[in-house]
Amino acid sequence: MSQLNTLSELGKKIRKLRATKNLTQEELAASSKLDRSYISGIERGLRNPTVATLCDIAQVLGVPVANLFVFTKNDQQSND
Repeated sequence: MSQLNTLSELGKKIRKLRATKNLTQEELAASSKLDRSYISGIERGLRNPTVATLCDIAQVLGVPVANLFVFTKNDQQSND
């Protein structure tokens, strides 16, 4: 999997988890101490977040950081 594809899938996964928790980008950003535009960039696969940033996001979403990298066909289909 290429880096660009990984970032895209990571963004889709974060978007799906955020929606499952009924959080807006603004709420996720505020809770993770990030800017909303940065969250948007991550979700669109345009940003390459650090491990520390991913840990903060995962904590807000209530999942282990490793779960952000578990990509399934269902994740891909629901966000394409």
